[in-house]
Amino acid sequence: MTEIMALLTDPTAWAAFITLCALEIVLGIDNLILLSILSDKLPPEQRKAARRIGLIVALVARILLISLIFWIAQLKDPLFTVFDKDISWRDIILVVGGLFLLAKGTTEIHEKIEGASAEKGVGKTVYANFGAVIVQIMIMDIIFSFDSVLTAVGIADHKSIMVAAIIVSVIFMLLAVNVVSDFINRHPTVKILALSYMMLIGMALIGEGLHFHIPKGYLYFSMAFSFGVEIANMLVRTRSAKAAAPK
Repeated sequence: MTEIMALLTDPTAWAAFITLCALEIVLGIDNLILLSILSDKLPPEQRKAARRIGLIVALVARILLISLIFWIAQLKDPLFTVFDKDISWRDIILVVGGLFLLAKGTTEIHEKIEGASAEKGVGKTVYANFGAVIVQIMIMDIIFSFDSVLTAVGIADHKSIMVAAIIVSVIFMLLAVNVVSDFINRHPTVKILALSYMMLIGMALIGEGLHFHIPKGYLYFSMAFSFGVEIANMLVRTRSAKAAAPK
């Protein structure tokens, strides 16, 4: 109790909490977009349940990893050396996670482009299996949770601050998930853009695992710029449609 009161009255702790909340929400947006895309493959009546399960898994995975901070710190110990670079379990996890995101992004984009034309001839929507989608969401949550916890460890020294920031970010995702999902589903080009983000993050994780650090600020600037261009395109298309509509 004394420790909690000390943290509540410590300006440094509040600064770390606010900074970590902002970063966790930004990292959570990636998780949220991919969760929306994966849940969209299910029948409409199952999508909200899949999103809730996905966010609960994300919360549990993050808190569990925080409770294993000492173990995570040991993951940085070198296992072997390749081309004068020390490879640790952390590096292997990041590379495998990045490859998963690259593979998933590629297959999803292929399905959206090639599968769309195939469905026109069939006239019937084929939905994914609920269990298979949940497994993919869990794998994705673990990948993003690992990256999220590594970020948290570098900013805050107290587990209670990390847990509080993660809970705030998950609450934000719970409030925003259906809005984000509906927006992505209404705009197919945004969905392709989001999948491109997934591949970009996958490349960043692979680079991090191979000791090529890519500042996240560059990634998020490029994402924000691309999204801004797409918003401008959407506004232009909307105005053109209104101008072409019969009066």
